[in-house]
Amino acid sequence: EEIVAHSRNVSSLVLGKSSGRLLATGGDDCRVNIWSVNKPSCIMSLKGHTTPIRSLQINVNEELLVSGSQSGSIRVWDLEAAKILCTLLGHKVSICSLDFHPFGNFVASGSLDTNIKLWDVRRKGCIFKYKSHTQAVRCLRFSPDGQWLASAADDHTIKLWDLAAGKMMFEFTGHSGPVNVVEFHPNEYLLASGSSDRTVRFWDLEKFQVVSCIEEEATPVRCVLFNPDGCCLYSGFQGSLRVYGWEPERCLDVVFVNWGKVADLSICNNQLIGVSFAQSTVSSFVVDLSRVTKSGFILHGLIRDDEPLVPPAPMGSSLRRIYDRPSTSCSKPQSRVKHNSESERRSPSSEDDQDEKESKAEIQNLEDYKEIFQRKNAICQTPPRNEPFPAPPEDEPVTAKEAVKSSQAPDVHTSLPKQGLVLELRLSSRRPPIASSTPFTRKEPSVIPAARNVPIGTKASDFLPAVKNQSQTELADEEAMSQIRKGHQSMCAVLSSRLKNLEAVRAVWSTSDIKASM
Repeated sequence: EEIVAHSRNVSSLVLGKSSGRLLATGGDDCRVNIWSVNKPSCIMSLKGHTTPIRSLQINVNEELLVSGSQSGSIRVWDLEAAKILCTLLGHKVSICSLDFHPFGNFVASGSLDTNIKLWDVRRKGCIFKYKSHTQAVRCLRFSPDGQWLASAADDHTIKLWDLAAGKMMFEFTGHSGPVNVVEFHPNEYLLASGSSDRTVRFWDLEKFQVVSCIEEEATPVRCVLFNPDGCCLYSGFQGSLRVYGWEPERCLDVVFVNWGKVADLSICNNQLIGVSFAQSTVSSFVVDLSRVTKSGFILHGLIRDDEPLVPPAPMGSSLRRIYDRPSTSCSKPQSRVKHNSESERRSPSSEDDQDEKESKAEIQNLEDYKEIFQRKNAICQTPPRNEPFPAPPEDEPVTAKEAVKSSQAPDVHTSLPKQGLVLELRLSSRRPPIASSTPFTRKEPSVIPAARNVPIGTKASDFLPAVKNQSQTELADEEAMSQIRKGHQSMCAVLSSRLKNLEAVRAVWSTSDIKASM
């Protein structure tokens, strides 16, 4: 399927990972367009950016979208309400990567300025700024439990950040070219990375070392995606899809797809959807995964015949830890510390309000919009998750010297973090681990129809006891109240008598004559 997505060149796109049917595209025309995959008409067009769109991301529930522009501005959109939520300003140059936190209203952004920023969508401000990369940050990914952030950059490195401690945990080196993409395993402590050096590497997040490296004479790795059960990794190359295993490293299958430079992958109903763009057109492709080899010993020259083969682990078994950590918590800072400068944590100004008023969402196809978004507005019976970490504390009054020191935003370097820059993760918000061997099914509660259509409590007769074979005529409010008052005086007399008896017992008990009081 091929569509003309923008009036000018397409500069970025992203697929929704939950349904596999939602597609967002950004163009040099400064617009973000929302599409349903394999449908030619645009559902919604988001206006507000003044420079070309360079990065897009959709959250897990496919309710929010974040867009980053060439000027460094970031906008968060509510797709269900078809409106802008906030504008985030802080980067000075083009946005290269974005990602939503899996649980909370937080967004991570990476830029050509080599900085990584963590934003609070509700407060419309920056919480932390991470500085360690020396070149553009090309990809950001939160871990499935929301406690880590992985960043990949043009400086050939991958860095793992601990959000609770506010510092870098480890730096993975080994790629000889810019790292284009990183992806967490859905269950295990495993990270995959794809680079322009034409290699895919797998990293152990317990031992912080490389598990395996797959090198092939192909094209630069543009996107990677784990199978939902974690049995294999799909890698998108120019003109082909390759399926990899990592212990031992092997290519399980190769599917030739004429998708050119594929930009994103998604899986839905055992089908892999790939999208690519060229100039102003966007093309989508579908691969039937039931015909793709996902495990076994079908190898393509990555292991020599004279080497002993180690059987791969059966599907569903884990060779390393899964995202289920011991119940530990990070200590809160002893004193409140100013996290960011006023320029990054300011309250929305009139200039920002005017900017957001000029941003708007235009619904182009009302029928598709209602089908995709408005049906999500049904009452959810699952309570919302707790926030993964608390919002930044309010600033306390500081002295003149402290105010001068706190005028700059704290940077998180590879060295020890500054005191007080610690966030407390609420571990109760972590997603429970799901065993890959047994699919997770949620039992829907049975619906018990009500015996009446009129709300209870609106009439005085509703408070009378139910009587079988009562007449169908309803009692008037005066008659119902008279019946309710009939036994009131006698009940008050009984209760008064009991109160007098209890007071007599208490008086004897207070004289320590327990036997007499009993």
